[in-house]
Amino acid sequence: MFEDSNIVVGLEIGTSKICVVVGELNAEGMVNIIGLGQSPSNGVRKGEICDSEKVEQELRTAVYEAEQMADVEIRSVYLGVTGSHIRGFNNRGKHPVVSADREISADDVQDVIKNAKAINLPAENTVVHAVRQHFCVDGQDGVTNPVGMLGARLEVDMHVIHGHANRLQNAIRLVRATQLEVDEIVFNGIASSLALLSSEQKELGALVIDIGGGTTEFIVYLDGVIRFSGVLAIGGDHVSNDLGHGLKVPLSRAEKLKREYGSALVKEESKGQAISLTNELGLTLKQVNLEHLQRIMSLRLEELFEVIAHELERAGLTDYLRAGVLLTGGGSRVPGIEKLAERVFQMNVTHGHAGTVGGITTALDQPEFATGIGLVKYGSLKNRQRAPKTNLASGLKNMVGRFLQRS
Repeated sequence: MFEDSNIVVGLEIGTSKICVVVGELNAEGMVNIIGLGQSPSNGVRKGEICDSEKVEQELRTAVYEAEQMADVEIRSVYLGVTGSHIRGFNNRGKHPVVSADREISADDVQDVIKNAKAINLPAENTVVHAVRQHFCVDGQDGVTNPVGMLGARLEVDMHVIHGHANRLQNAIRLVRATQLEVDEIVFNGIASSLALLSSEQKELGALVIDIGGGTTEFIVYLDGVIRFSGVLAIGGDHVSNDLGHGLKVPLSRAEKLKREYGSALVKEESKGQAISLTNELGLTLKQVNLEHLQRIMSLRLEELFEVIAHELERAGLTDYLRAGVLLTGGGSRVPGIEKLAERVFQMNVTHGHAGTVGGITTALDQPEFATGIGLVKYGSLKNRQRAPKTNLASGLKNMVGRFLQRS
């Protein structure tokens, strides 16, 4: 094994699995995925750690597997974070231009950005990302670089993503307990969108929905920048729970039925059909109505999409998503889910693919790995910008100064 400064590692501690993705940067700054490690996750609930000892052991297993495949020694990671405590909102900062000639300087730009970040958050929360959108000069919106322009009032719009500091720090401390450093924490929704979206899709307007085991992250890009983000504490596990209750079967059996017979829409050929559940000896235990099974799944997934659609409607973004909706995450594997989403959102829906990187095709083609791949992509962009690393052990407050640049 060897160390390489061109190696970037993404780590997702998910509800269903822990995933480690190793990427290598070439001379042109492009990313190739060269290693992948994963382990079932038994100590995470709704995207957050609930049993540190279990997660630490599972993390070591995933890291070892990734190191063996990539033939590198992993020293640090970009850590994906999620959870119902994470929130996103837009904020506008204002700054008067006081120079005699009213020419906007780089110092004016820094001042207005500082003002936009001076936001009132709950005392226990901290900023994870402060993403610059566009500037406004004397009421002229859509300015990307105001330096050198004349104006009396400079404003900037930013998208701020924040979360509970201690809950974020728990994940960092756990990773550090395995002798790994955390380069930076990254909202999972941003990571997934970086893996899937092209520059054109970001400009046109696109919604990315990442359905995991315990959470669903969603994020909207428009005019090349992040306009909206959110997390729902609903995922594939909730579909399995609904099946367990509705069909009166154990959760493990419900999960198996979901994988083998599940559908996001009730299939015509399923009506009147029954599935025989047998024990280890092959004896029939009970009959399960296939239409009922698929209807339970359809209702839960439809509810998930309707909540997101309502959020987009409130934000006034529904009519601007010309690139449509992209689905990813393990929970998006359900047959018929694209058609169901199209019915709810009334726009084109496709499964996203990690086309912005190269390397191991088995990883690139599977929706479960979009977040991990996106974390590597995020790290590669940071390396390209030669941004200094932040010592996360000293606290999360320094993260206020970070910016996610357009890519």
